[in-house]
Amino acid sequence: MEPHLGPEAAALRHGWPALLLWVSVLSCSFSLPASSPPSLVPQVRTSYNFGRTFLGLDKCNACIGTSICKKFFKEEIRSDSWLASHLGLPPDFLLSYPANYSDDSKIWRPVEILRLVSKYQNEISDRRICASASAPKTCSIERVLRKTERFQKWLQAKRLTPDLVQGLASPLLRCPSQRLLDRVVRRYAEVADAGSIFMDHFTDRDKLRLLYTLAVNSHPILLQIFPGAEGWPLPKYLGSCGRFVVSTSTRPLQEFYDAPPDQAADLAYQLLGVLESLRSNDLNYFFYFTHIDAGMFGVFNNGHLFIRDASAVGVIDKQEGSQEATGAGENKDIFSCLVSGCQAQLPSCDSISEKQSLVLVCQKLLPRLLQGRFPSPMQDDIDSALAQCGDATRPDPEALGAASQLKDILRPLRTCDSRFAYRYPDCKYNDKF
Repeated sequence: MEPHLGPEAAALRHGWPALLLWVSVLSCSFSLPASSPPSLVPQVRTSYNFGRTFLGLDKCNACIGTSICKKFFKEEIRSDSWLASHLGLPPDFLLSYPANYSDDSKIWRPVEILRLVSKYQNEISDRRICASASAPKTCSIERVLRKTERFQKWLQAKRLTPDLVQGLASPLLRCPSQRLLDRVVRRYAEVADAGSIFMDHFTDRDKLRLLYTLAVNSHPILLQIFPGAEGWPLPKYLGSCGRFVVSTSTRPLQEFYDAPPDQAADLAYQLLGVLESLRSNDLNYFFYFTHIDAGMFGVFNNGHLFIRDASAVGVIDKQEGSQEATGAGENKDIFSCLVSGCQAQLPSCDSISEKQSLVLVCQKLLPRLLQGRFPSPMQDDIDSALAQCGDATRPDPEALGAASQLKDILRPLRTCDSRFAYRYPDCKYNDKF
């Protein structure tokens, strides 16, 4: 996923069901609660039927899923903002849209509605799919994908095996193990009867949606198979509708570059802790980033830092080992290049070092949080540790040791108060927090 593009319009009242307008499958009329101030009530009632196209429901089952569409239709996902012009349609150039989510229409919590790729990139991909079958530009995307050799193999498969995903561009699938793929199938949230490693309960459309998602962007799959409720540093996957995904909301890390020193120290400390958990965890999966920017990390309202965008996260199975594609051009097809940058050559599984993600974070993110924020000689110690952990030429143990030293420096700089609700008031009684 790409970073958020462009400003949002002025915020209006909480109760406006703006999102309902642009997701409604049927044409409907726009109305406001009677309590809305007269100055905010549009004078013209307008009919809408743009929802299916905007969401990409017209392209299903070449889409992510439909598990959360009913929430839109029941007005249980609403926007805080007037997302575009007087028509109430969100601007196409945005990749994420803030909203509120409810299970009972009484208690609301913030969520984020995400495009996995830009609208422009989706259009390019769709045209590429049609061109692969020598079809018109407006061909049936689903029909073309169903006829591919790869999908025909998926239809016959009882279990998702490494050969079925080889050649896909996602870092998640660069070094797949059978254990990892079984986890994908067992925890895939867009089917009704998740829990089995076998795909007997998958319909044809379920298989196509899963394959399409893995080919376009594995972010929602990672949220499903490594949920935050089990301690993984990822936001909660709430569902999908068409080519959009809904997850719990976080503020991007770059919004905290000017935070007070104690908050900057806390976020840097958490970031190093997240990288530790990705390198070493009870399930023996090694997670790594192929590239990093500040938009890939986010902060919840309670101050807790999470991975906001997992599209650049790869996974290596340290317990079972991984099966890498044996040739650069092997198993390439239309599914192999549905996104920009798909031609980029990913590193081999054996060449990915333990320090890879740490080096990227120490080079690109931690300096923005930590440099020039603290008095000497503490700042000198921080700068020295940053230089060492960001040096790609150093052996892994030295880089990891520098990160550990940096955590030791940052720990006492973190204050204990209600701004850090994720560890307060526990931090008053236990140094662990």
